[in-house]
Amino acid sequence: MSSHPGPTEGVLFTDQYQLTMAQLYFERGLHERPAQFDYFFRRYPNYGRHQAGYAVFAGLDPLLDWMDEIRFTDEDLELLRGQHNAMGHRRFGDDFLDWLSANGGFDDVVINAIPEGRVVHANVPIAVIEGPLALVQILETALLNHLNYPTLIATKASRIHEAAGGRPALEFGMRRGPAFGANAGGRAALIGGADFTSNVGVSHEMGIDPKGTHAHSMVQVFMALGLGELEAFRAYAEVYPDDCILLVDTIDTLDSGILNAIKVFEELRGGGHQPVGIRLDSGDLAYLSIEAADMLDAAGFNDVGIVLSGNLDELEIWQIRAQILDEYARAGRDPSRLMDRLIYGVGTRLITSQGHEALDGVYKLVALQTKGEWVPAIKVSDTPEKVPIPGKKQVWRVYDGRGRATADVVGLVDEELGNDEIVLHHPHREGVFRRIQRENITEIENLLVEVFRGGKRVTPEPTLEEMRRRRITDLERLDVGVRRLINPHIYHVSLTEQMKAVQLRLVEEARDG
Repeated sequence: MSSHPGPTEGVLFTDQYQLTMAQLYFERGLHERPAQFDYFFRRYPNYGRHQAGYAVFAGLDPLLDWMDEIRFTDEDLELLRGQHNAMGHRRFGDDFLDWLSANGGFDDVVINAIPEGRVVHANVPIAVIEGPLALVQILETALLNHLNYPTLIATKASRIHEAAGGRPALEFGMRRGPAFGANAGGRAALIGGADFTSNVGVSHEMGIDPKGTHAHSMVQVFMALGLGELEAFRAYAEVYPDDCILLVDTIDTLDSGILNAIKVFEELRGGGHQPVGIRLDSGDLAYLSIEAADMLDAAGFNDVGIVLSGNLDELEIWQIRAQILDEYARAGRDPSRLMDRLIYGVGTRLITSQGHEALDGVYKLVALQTKGEWVPAIKVSDTPEKVPIPGKKQVWRVYDGRGRATADVVGLVDEELGNDEIVLHHPHREGVFRRIQRENITEIENLLVEVFRGGKRVTPEPTLEEMRRRRITDLERLDVGVRRLINPHIYHVSLTEQMKAVQLRLVEEARDG
């Protein structure tokens, strides 16, 4: 049996037009000409009632693994050989397919990218891909597929982590995810801010312990057998005495579930075990959290956690916490003990990024080599936001006197930022710029790192802890206004004067024909 992935997971995991364009380049002798494409997204996720002011980059490591393994196989080529056009003629010629057989891997592709887990911004090149035109064209679809969805989910998870005030968040969305794409979503959620996931496979792959409680169905089974909720809880506690979290809202949360949970917790404690918590999955979660905490405290279980779940997202979590703070303030009570025992289980709204279901990440040609020199390429649009940043480039992050990130700056590959002051131009509006004095800058950081060359990754595979640390560090250095859940402040993405001049010149030349 072949160890190569099938057509749905191998190099044919692409759009048809990538292959037809690649053959056109082959027929015109352009297929091996060096080309550069940039991957970036144009707009932050907007969820309707709330919006993101930043994103968290995810999906790069699985992409590099895929590229490391993939090339055109005999099976792939036979499938392409079997395609015919409307007139019954073969769509792909033998000479093109022979070239793919000999060269159809990514050995000659080089990728420079912002490391996975870092905070990224709209219109900034996140990955720069260079290689033979035909092959980097074929790569487009798979690259976008590997990077767009995980970045979307990592961003959502980061916002949930922020809304939770640093309290643990558990990703529960596997059953509502896009088939095996839920694996990519679960991994991205862990990078973005979820502390754990219920996805067993992803947990083991990422080196963490999978988390979960039990379903309502377990209680229903015992009820159907005439044994009741209390015996269901006892059975669960007997099998998992040191991992006992009980779902208490199958019958009546306050008058049945929590009371029965307390009875079982007392039995556990009597046997030398420490109960872990309860889970609330429906109803007014803020009110029920307060009542549950009081009942547990009265029974001597003031260190038992309270897991909240049920269609949560960052705004729902923020509202729950705000309601609890208000209720405690009205009663003149200290809310800290309750806030410090809350745990948030997030499912559907995270794994589907509800409200903004797709990141508009794009892959645009920005440079082509001609007669040994790189020539910048431009796409002109009546929509200014769709005009890309052309040419060979580098990306810096500039930190102000507070040590906070104040701008991501895109410049030409061979230029340096000004010695005395930096003039930063808006990437899409002419005449909009600002000046920063170098004395007010504490650090200028190069963001792009070479990650792939010669058919192999050239940087070590990052651990989950490393990717999380990148995110946390970047968020700590990002202005609080940009991190707001609602109506975030706009982060500056800018072009150097030289880059802006190139962009304007190319647009003018293109419009002049």
